[in-house]
Amino acid sequence: MRTDTGTAVTDIEIIEDFSSTARCDEGFLRLRRLRCRNRRADGSVSEVYRVDVVDRPRLDAVAVVVFRRGASGLEVLTRMNLRPAAYFRRDKPMALPDGASYLRVEEIVAGLLEPEDRGEAGLRHRAAEEVREEAGYAVRPEDVRLLGAGFFVAPGILSEKVFPAAVDVTGLAPEPPSGDGSPLEEGGDVRWRPFGELLALCRAGQVPDAKTELCLLRLLAEQA
Repeated sequence: MRTDTGTAVTDIEIIEDFSSTARCDEGFLRLRRLRCRNRRADGSVSEVYRVDVVDRPRLDAVAVVVFRRGASGLEVLTRMNLRPAAYFRRDKPMALPDGASYLRVEEIVAGLLEPEDRGEAGLRHRAAEEVREEAGYAVRPEDVRLLGAGFFVAPGILSEKVFPAAVDVTGLAPEPPSGDGSPLEEGGDVRWRPFGELLALCRAGQVPDAKTELCLLRLLAEQA
């Protein structure tokens, strides 16, 4: 089942590229450009080298496998999200061109943790809020299952950790997802996919989102 949540977006137009004049410590992502050196156990140090570190104003995120049980087995809810960074790959040389546009990327529900989201209770609270906002299901924080420890997506450059979770919405009736009002949520839709089909699409690169595949595998491990 697929549910459209707005008019389809066909392109993202760059109005201005102000990379050369923007500060590194402003915007949605914060870039720190550092000079570092390694300190060794014997007291010696390495040569000085450069490190770039990307931070978000809100450090970490939660990702949620929203699932239900039906006659055909386990199904997982996904969203099609506009992803400019993936989309703008189209103008760059690729080692393995695949012909995909990546204007939208299919993913499970996810969202940034707020400053007040502390401890496991905070993770469950934020997961429930994201499920309501992005999927339209009203779930209780205590219904959310945490799927082990958080993980880095790109630890060489990105400080963010993603904390995996899951929630069973079998038998619940959804409301239209409220969203957060961002243009990045325009024209998105939600759909249900059989668990095995979604995992196969991840492995085939048709759902090329690492957190989706890893969270599915975490849930599968719990079910075993």
